[in-house]
Amino acid sequence: MCGRDRHSTVRAPKCRAFAVAVTAVIAAASARAGDDALVTYKSLTPDVALEAAQATLKKCRDDGYQVAVAVVDRFGQPQVLLRDRYAGLPAADIATAKAYTALSFRRDTSELAKMVRDGQMDASLARMPHIAMLAGALVIETGGTLVGGIGVAGAPGGDKDEACARAGLEAIRDKLDF
Repeated sequence: MCGRDRHSTVRAPKCRAFAVAVTAVIAAASARAGDDALVTYKSLTPDVALEAAQATLKKCRDDGYQVAVAVVDRFGQPQVLLRDRYAGLPAADIATAKAYTALSFRRDTSELAKMVRDGQMDASLARMPHIAMLAGALVIETGGTLVGGIGVAGAPGGDKDEACARAGLEAIRDKLDF
C-alpha cells in the first residue's frame, strides 16, 4: 500500500497517516501492558504503625493491663512489636498471630472466634501456622483498602485486648481517612 511506485507522491500523506495510526495503536497497547506489569498499593508508614501501637499500649496500661501489641503490614510481616515489661511470655507471639489472623481473614478476630464457636467456620483453621482465632485483633483499612492488622495479647480477655486495639486505631484514624 505504501510502497514506492509512480503514484507515491499522491499516497505519501495517506501512508504517513496510516503509519501514525499504527504507531499510536502499538503505543497504547504497550502502555496497557506496562500498567498490568506493576502494582501500586497503600502501606502504613513505620511512624503511623508505631503511633497506633503506642496508643494501644497506653490504653491497656491505663486500664491496668500489661500486654504486647503487634502491628503487621499488608503482607502480614510485623512492622511494630511492643511488649510491656510484665506482659506474659507468650504475649508477643500471640499478639502477632492475632494481627496476622485479622489481616489474613480480613475480619476482626472477635468475629472469627465467634464464627468458629457457632460452627460457621472450621475450627481446624486455628491449627494453621501463625493463626490465632482469639479475640483481640482488628484489621487496619483506609478507603476500602486493607493496609494491616493490629493485635493485642495479655489483658484478661479478648474483649479487653480488642478495646485497647480499637483505641490504637482511633489514635491514627485521621491519618488513615484522607
